[in-house]
Amino acid sequence: MSTLSQQVNEYLRVRRALGYKLEREGRLLADFVAFLDRQGVSHITADLALHWATLPASATTRWWALRLSTVRRFAEYLRAFDAQTETPPSDLLPHVKPRRLAPYVYTDDEVLTLMAATHTLRGLKAHTYATLFGLLASTGMRVGEVLALDRSDIDWQQGVLVVRHSKFGKSREVPVHPTTVQALQAYSQARDHGLPRISSPAFLVSLAGTRLHYKNVHRGFLHLLRQAGMADRQPRRPRLHDLRHTFATQTLSRWYREGMDVQACLPMLSTYLGHVCPSHTYWYLTATPDLLKVASGHFEQSLGELP
Repeated sequence: MSTLSQQVNEYLRVRRALGYKLEREGRLLADFVAFLDRQGVSHITADLALHWATLPASATTRWWALRLSTVRRFAEYLRAFDAQTETPPSDLLPHVKPRRLAPYVYTDDEVLTLMAATHTLRGLKAHTYATLFGLLASTGMRVGEVLALDRSDIDWQQGVLVVRHSKFGKSREVPVHPTTVQALQAYSQARDHGLPRISSPAFLVSLAGTRLHYKNVHRGFLHLLRQAGMADRQPRRPRLHDLRHTFATQTLSRWYREGMDVQACLPMLSTYLGHVCPSHTYWYLTATPDLLKVASGHFEQSLGELP
């Protein structure tokens, strides 16, 4: 292993200890170091960083900028130990404004249709995917959080799920509705009956009795989306993560329609979803036209009540 490879591993270890996942960054930096090795270079230079960042030539400027920013952060860290390291200037590429796609908001019927499509799967797999989709829709949890749930993370008496060491290393408790508890109990019984000798502590398991892998789940979701006739939805194809967006926007919409003080309630939703701060939750308001319309109507109604 080269010195640069060791330094990348140490850099990732330090940042991951702060709660960052850095899966994509890890892959990109490994590729960058391999590129430098092929050039016979042992120190980062701005020219080589730019050369690597703009590969392939057919990629978008946004992708180039992301690659370069990944190298810049690593170079800034490395420069504290290696004076020969050059930190690429931030203006080497045109400024690209960060883009965040507007969420796809599922209707209740669409969620039910997606869950019904799981009946085309065999045995326990059908029950596993139906439980996964239902849990995402009813709690707004991140996909990775649901896949990471262990059987010991469910408090059946209190109706609470424990999410451990999620994004940014945060843990939290997620209260769930009694009907959700019933659905989880039904799955638990079906799982233990179908796979009585599983050794994995995971709550949701594959047919082999192992914890579900995100790539396989995503592949299965796309298959079921086609089965449900929802793959061609506009303005874009629904994503699995959009079930989290749907939970957030529907909660905010309900609060507005019920006349609740959304500003006062927002920190509760932010905590429930595991957001770092309420501003991350408030993004759903501006990202969803229908929700923005409801909020605007509520605001105009409030103005009409003023003397």
